[in-house]
Formats: sequence, structure tokens, C-alpha cells
Amino acid sequence: MVKDSEQRYLRRCVELAVEALQDGDEPFGSVLVAGDGRVLAEDRNRVKGGDHTRHPEFELARWSAAHLTPAERAAATVYTSGEHCPMCAAAHAWVGLGRIVYVASCGQLSGWLDELGAPQAPVRSLAVQEVAPGVAVEGPVPELVPEVRELHRRYRQQRS
Repeated sequence: MVKDSEQRYLRRCVELAVEALQDGDEPFGSVLVAGDGRVLAEDRNRVKGGDHTRHPEFELARWSAAHLTPAERAAATVYTSGEHCPMCAAAHAWVGLGRIVYVASCGQLSGWLDELGAPQAPVRSLAVQEVAPGVAVEGPVPELVPEVRELHRRYRQQRS
């Protein structure tokens, strides 16, 4: 269960998604938090240049592999505006990160893209636990879903 004390990390994810959108990128943001609650790193989507592996969750997995011990990675939580795609879920599991807490699910995003007439991602949409069954996952977080949905609507509107 997502605790009230975790809402600030999720709000920061939404702020990072807004930053991505303002920079012309897809609206995703993520925050890596240590087991003791310290924010270790954060990032936003950076795929507009053509490198579609520049997802924030993937970047945080790489950062954690370079800067944290296996025990620190296992104790950490990745908060994110959208559920990890299969690439990011695999990276998360391979580096041994702990829990994931997301605002909106991949299923919700797929539904929004359909509603908006936008193309689906080139990779099948799968829940994190289908790709990385050993990772603890929590989400969606209903009180923030409308904000994330609106960011995706605005992104698609900018693109059309």
C-alpha cells in the first residue's frame, strides 16, 4: 500500500513529466529513493532525440548499478509517473532494484493512446510483474492518474 509519506515522491514524478512535456518530450518522470527515504536520483523522458531507450526508469537502473551496492539497490524504491515498459522492467530486475510505485498503469496508457488515436508503442505493453515477477509493484495511484492522463493528452495534442 502506498503511504501518505510517499505522495511527495509521486508528485515529483509528475513534475518531472511536466518538465519533459515542456521540453517537447513524452511526459514521464521517475525518482529513485533510498531505503531511508533520501532521494538518490531522478530523471525524465529524453527520447525526443531519437534514442527511445532514454526512459527515466532505465536511466535510474543504470545509475543505481554504477553508484549503489546490491543491498542499497534492493532497499531502494523507484517512483514513477507511468508503469515501467518491458525494457525498463527488465533493467530494474537485472540490476536488483527494489519496489516500484507507479501512478498510471501500462494498461491505462494503452487505453488513453487508443482514445486519442495515437499509435501504440512498438513493444508489447506488459505489466511489470509479467516481465519481472520478483519485483514488488504498487499502483496505480488513483488520485494522481487524472494529472498524468492530461499530460499525455497534451503531448498528443502538441504532436498533431
